[in-house]
Amino acid sequence: MPELPEVEVVKRSLENLITNLAIKNVKINELNLRYRVKKQQIKQIVGLKLLRICRKSKYLLFFFTKDIVMIVHLGMTGKFFIINNKSVKKKTSFYYNLDETKDKKHNHIIFNFKNGLKLIYNDVRKFGFIKFDSVKKLSNNLHLKNLGPEPLENFFDFKYFKDYIKGRSRIIKDILMDQKFVSGLGNIYVNEILFYSNVRPTRKISKLKDFEIQNMLKNTKSILKKAIRLGGSSIKNFSNSSGKNGLFQQYFAVYGKSGKYCSNTDCNQTIKKIVLSNRASFYCPKCQK
Repeated sequence: MPELPEVEVVKRSLENLITNLAIKNVKINELNLRYRVKKQQIKQIVGLKLLRICRKSKYLLFFFTKDIVMIVHLGMTGKFFIINNKSVKKKTSFYYNLDETKDKKHNHIIFNFKNGLKLIYNDVRKFGFIKFDSVKKLSNNLHLKNLGPEPLENFFDFKYFKDYIKGRSRIIKDILMDQKFVSGLGNIYVNEILFYSNVRPTRKISKLKDFEIQNMLKNTKSILKKAIRLGGSSIKNFSNSSGKNGLFQQYFAVYGKSGKYCSNTDCNQTIKKIVLSNRASFYCPKCQK
């Protein structure tokens, strides 16, 4: 599933290509995504101009004239293709193989802009969704209203962290994955953050020391910024609209490294894999306490 850096890369790719363009028409090939697409709602953007694209956690928000907002979640395999005036397809999200025959049957929604450019929503497993809301009601949107602060925001700081975990007895891996605590983090980056912070994923949050919290905050921000700068992680061949592949997976320290030696030069231990809350967790038994 795309996490914050990957969705941010998609957002930046799309906003450079389709901002300030007007929708000519929308072709719907499949209504049954994670939630059934409502035809009348999606048709209301025909003729409207796309003003801006924002990211909130792992959601993409497309703001149109008339205060209409399209909310998109990519799910497990959701992705956007751009087809320009020369019929060249550009990728902005996860994909398996760039095969026009295979891709075509999963092209569920096609947004045709008045300048001839096409934006295609493609989703093999159909776990993503497209919904609509108004700007005025966005703060109460079911998917957005309970999200915690963004990890790159200044509000996500030591005081917030300490106040939130006070009196709780959960483990650190679960709390970092909780979107109500901090929004946008997923399994890949949480594994990496905990490794660089020398904290084992099973550690009880009540046992965390102040300096460890400070390290997690610092590493969260630095790792996410680096991942965005490198175009995200290409677990399943991620690339942006310029065809540039995500490179951050080349820098994984623990994610997917089960059985391999720890990357710390003064450590001779191998990375262990365990399952926590149905998610694979990777850690070094020596470096992470």
